Amino acid sequence: MTATHAGPITKRSRWRAFLADRKGVTAVEFALIGTPFIALLVALIQTFLVFFAQQLLETVVIQSSRMILTGQAQGQSLTQAQFANVVCSNVVTLFNCNKLMIDVQVAGSWTSANTGTPSLTFDASGNVTNSWQYNPGSPGDIVVVRVMYQWPVLLGPLGFNLSNLSNGNRLIMASTAFKNETFINS
Repeated sequence: MTATHAGPITKRSRWRAFLADRKGVTAVEFALIGTPFIALLVALIQTFLVFFAQQLLETVVIQSSRMILTGQAQGQSLTQAQFANVVCSNVVTLFNCNKLMIDVQVAGSWTSANTGTPSLTFDASGNVTNSWQYNPGSPGDIVVVRVMYQWPVLLGPLGFNLSNLSNGNRLIMASTAFKNETFINS
């Protein structure tokens, strides 16, 4: 006999006992709230890193472009590779210097200065095939310096995705436009 002093155990009384039992409530609550909370933390960290890298790239472009603005790059006859080394010397460990894309162009006027994001083309291996210019200009020229980097992003939880390129990366770019100071070419 399965009777107790309160009466026989029925399906209904088991269900009531299950609902009244609070032993696993914390685990269930954490399962319901923990997953979205952790997803939010991952999304926040990834967003922070992208914006931090973007700001860092802006600072690097301003620092490096000063060599062109003041005529130091022209006076030292820096090549595109040498200017890339200057840019790279200002970059901290967040960036892989080999993946920086540097474009330096002279604009005929302020209205024709192109500071926008270029369309990137990729080969079958996913490498960028664009060719970048390096023309630091002469005294009084309007110069546009653009530095781009493909920032690797992870597909975020719950569909959060910061990528803006077809290969799943995010293109971050910093640009500056300035008029070269008067300097004497050597």
